[in-house]
Amino acid sequence: MQPIPIRTTVVGSYPFPGWLEFATGNLDQFGAADIEEMANDAVIAAVHDQTEAGLDVITDGEQTRLDFNLSFYGYIKGIAPNHSETRKFGPPAHDQRGKHSIVSELVAPSGLGAVSEFTRLRKLAPPGPVLKASVPGPYTLSGRLLPNDKYKDRYAITEALLPLVRKELEDLVAAGCTEITVDEPSMSCYAYREDTKRFVDIFNRTVSTVAGKCRLSTHMCFGNFKGRPVGYRSIKPMLPDFLNLNVDEIHIEMANREFNEIELLAPFAEKMDVAVGIIDVKNYYIETEADVMERISRCLKYVPANKLAVAPDCGLSQTARWASRQKLINLVAGAKKMRGKI
Repeated sequence: MQPIPIRTTVVGSYPFPGWLEFATGNLDQFGAADIEEMANDAVIAAVHDQTEAGLDVITDGEQTRLDFNLSFYGYIKGIAPNHSETRKFGPPAHDQRGKHSIVSELVAPSGLGAVSEFTRLRKLAPPGPVLKASVPGPYTLSGRLLPNDKYKDRYAITEALLPLVRKELEDLVAAGCTEITVDEPSMSCYAYREDTKRFVDIFNRTVSTVAGKCRLSTHMCFGNFKGRPVGYRSIKPMLPDFLNLNVDEIHIEMANREFNEIELLAPFAEKMDVAVGIIDVKNYYIETEADVMERISRCLKYVPANKLAVAPDCGLSQTARWASRQKLINLVAGAKKMRGKI
């Protein structure tokens, strides 16, 4: 059970400062020491915004990742960029995200980078908040890798990536990380058309060696590339099989779906803690403290306070920093007021 009621948390990502976006487009002008300093400064900025808001759980904002998912490909041997099938122009959609070909066996001899991210966060964060690491699960991580003769479909690629992710989770725990989110939005996006029992088996094998050794959660959403969903936005296909996920907490987006199917949080709450997305990261309306309190009141009808956490729907990387900052401030303020009422 989580340590405090109505805990305030985040999924993982946070918007890059404008200077970081500019710098990453001009890295050839910086030396190695400059880049290391830049990474530290970006994490400091993300930590500052989260701690100033007063969050109970913070991350490094994934400031050293180009993408919550694709940046991990830089650590995996056996792949090469292949953007020939990627749409370059027109309205933003998921077919504009980068793809990669598999050219040899998939291995990650130096890990996937999450341990160094956590080590940096622990060095730079102040005492107080829980420090969380987020790692994409193998099914989501497989999504932009193109099958070949050796890895004939997405599931074969997933099975090849599974031990790499599992080892990264083990290394995070060994490094002292006490809270980890295994991010598997592709499972919730495609639960309506795929074998959900197979998804659960994949997930549980991924976390088998760290379950019980840290506070383990997963994030389920319906996509947020450039603020656009991609999946069939319903929780119903996830049930009942996703109740068997071996996690302490499941995070489910609610705000941008206008709290549709909120009653389906109840069966999850019987099996695990529930982190509810009550802040809409796709909308530039800034939720007020009163909005937050009203939304928490709705959640409490289905999730007990001591099992409830509140958060943005997804990571905040696709939301401007000025809006992200104020949304987090109001999230925490509203949650604290509700905590005082119970």
